[in-house]
This record gives sequence, C-alpha cells and structure tokens, in this order.
Amino acid sequence: MITITENAKNKALELMKAENRPEGTFIRVAVEGGGCSGLTYKLEFDNQLKENDKVFEDKGIKIVVDKKSFLYLVGTELDYTDGLNGKGFVFNNPNATRTCGCGESFAV
Repeated sequence: MITITENAKNKALELMKAENRPEGTFIRVAVEGGGCSGLTYKLEFDNQLKENDKVFEDKGIKIVVDKKSFLYLVGTELDYTDGLNGKGFVFNNPNATRTCGCGESFAV
C-alpha cells in the first residue's frame, strides 16, 4: 500500500485545482532508472488507468502505481514539506537503503 500525509493531500488538491484538472484525476507515482543512487521517483497527475496499475486510496486521494514500480514503493508514504531545507513532495520509502545527498534518487 502507498499512503499520503495530510500535508501532501492538501498540496495535491491545491495543485489539481490550480491546474483545472478534471474530475477523476489521481496521483501517479513511479520509479525510473537514473540518478546517482540508481533509481528516481516520478510523480505526476493523471486520469487514465493503464493495464496492471495498482490503485490505492488514502484520505480521499487516489494513488496509482504501475506493477513494476510497486515492488520498490510498497509501504511508501508520500509527504509534502515546505521547510527551510527544501520544498516539495517527499517519498518516505522504507525499502530505500541509500539515498543521494539531494534526496532525488535512491537504491534498494
């Protein structure tokens, strides 16, 4: 399962509204190769389900992940921070064994 914090939920809803996203828009998360640690996170809004997508809902927000990425993201919590050390969505991934200094990539 992939979960979302209240901060991330509120920011996602704010962005969806600001971008005039249609009804049924959800958060799509994925893992791609790249970055200094080997894997990077991808986060976007979408409204089209694909074959083999896994769908989760937490706090009224639908979160969708492809089957391959799910293996790396199981148990992950999506958060949002706007503190002094940076602003943006953060993946709290219990499967990540190493992250790079900027927090943009990880390894398992």
